[in-house]
Amino acid sequence: MKKINIIIFLLPLFLSAQQKPNIILIFADDLGYKDVGFTGTKIFETPNIDLLSKRGMIFTNAYAGAGNCAPSRACLLSGQYSPRHGVYAVGSTTRGPKEKMRVLPVKNTNYLAANYVTIAEALKTQGYATGIFGKWHLGNNADVLPEAQGFDVYFDSRKENPIKKRVEPEDPKGIFSLTDAAIRFMKNNMAKPFFTYLAHHAIHSELEAKPESIEYFKRKGLDSATANYAACIYNLDESIGMLMQFLNKEGLEKNTLVIFTSDNGALQQSSQEPLRGNKGCYYEGGIRVPFIAYWPEKIREGAIQHTPIINLDLYPSFLAVAGNPGIKLDGENILPLLTSKIYTTKRQVIFWHFPGYLNNPVIRGRDDIFRTRPVTVMRKGDWKIFIYHEEWVLDGGAKEVDINNAVELYNLKNDEGERNNVALLNKKKRDELLKNLLVWMKQTKVKWPVPIDEKNQPDDSDRGGINQ
Repeated sequence: MKKINIIIFLLPLFLSAQQKPNIILIFADDLGYKDVGFTGTKIFETPNIDLLSKRGMIFTNAYAGAGNCAPSRACLLSGQYSPRHGVYAVGSTTRGPKEKMRVLPVKNTNYLAANYVTIAEALKTQGYATGIFGKWHLGNNADVLPEAQGFDVYFDSRKENPIKKRVEPEDPKGIFSLTDAAIRFMKNNMAKPFFTYLAHHAIHSELEAKPESIEYFKRKGLDSATANYAACIYNLDESIGMLMQFLNKEGLEKNTLVIFTSDNGALQQSSQEPLRGNKGCYYEGGIRVPFIAYWPEKIREGAIQHTPIINLDLYPSFLAVAGNPGIKLDGENILPLLTSKIYTTKRQVIFWHFPGYLNNPVIRGRDDIFRTRPVTVMRKGDWKIFIYHEEWVLDGGAKEVDINNAVELYNLKNDEGERNNVALLNKKKRDELLKNLLVWMKQTKVKWPVPIDEKNQPDDSDRGGINQ
């Protein structure tokens, strides 16, 4: 039996199983905030996603739990920040030229440990059928696979090698086979509430798309690489139209909460300007994601919500939808934001912790070597503060904060693109937020990287996943 490291109060089931709302989570892979029509792209076309945004509520400040795939999914499914579960990266936290690393990264965990109670396990206690269709990415051993983590059904047409390009013209990235499997699951479980986690591989590289979709964008004047990117997004959008048509046909829409979002920011191929950076970094372009919530007659049509949220919030929110709000997690129940005229959360701050290195620089990154270096980040209101671990650990920490470049501070209200570091111009605000962040790090018992010396040399012995 699993160790319960979160507290779930199992309340009486006041509603019959048939009355409880269904929940669908559509989770895109590497789809950036600026890659969809409703956030303003002038290149890509997403008519079905845009229609969903008009019929539901969009969030302009929605965040992934981490800057790349596996840790973001671990945060989502556990409802907890990365220091709790130790999944920081895909494979290794030692990614990039070792001679350029100044500190020894914290070792990565390549799976979501079996003692964590997942969203699926929690929803099963509330009478839900649970299915995952697509990317798991949180371990391959039997005790940590989806079937052992609360999912009744697990289907992935790309299970063996999810990123290797395959010649499947009518099913690029497994988009349509995954959607078909999800629809079959819902058809088979209409007598009880269901939780459908549709975890697409699209648009993650290697990019794939229907040939006719690629040609469509080439005719519009896009080069081959951009046309492929646009076409992959277009095919992903097509599948969302299929899913929504199914809900409408079966009369399930009014009793189904649909969430559409992404696991992290965009691939480096897609500039997210005015946002800074891309997948793998902790500037806005790496962690801000598109987010739509749709639930007819429950969620206001065409509503826009500016309150910052993070994907950890989905776990307690889904439990609240199921009638069990009594849980303690790092995420916050955002159901009141969705279904009433409440415009803020009780929570004041959101955190990210990444104590390692990721290779391949991003657009307007901190340097031209790594996507990110070890860093901890906090957003509080319009303010966002970074502690970079190399300078903090090696160059004097708080005592030398005025000269060591360990801290960056941005006001997102007037500097959404994080172009103007005001850490030295607003020391009062910097020190206030720095204190808040350090308190959280202490309370969460975060692991800091340590100096490199003869005994501590960087290696990639924690590598065990796909290099993403």
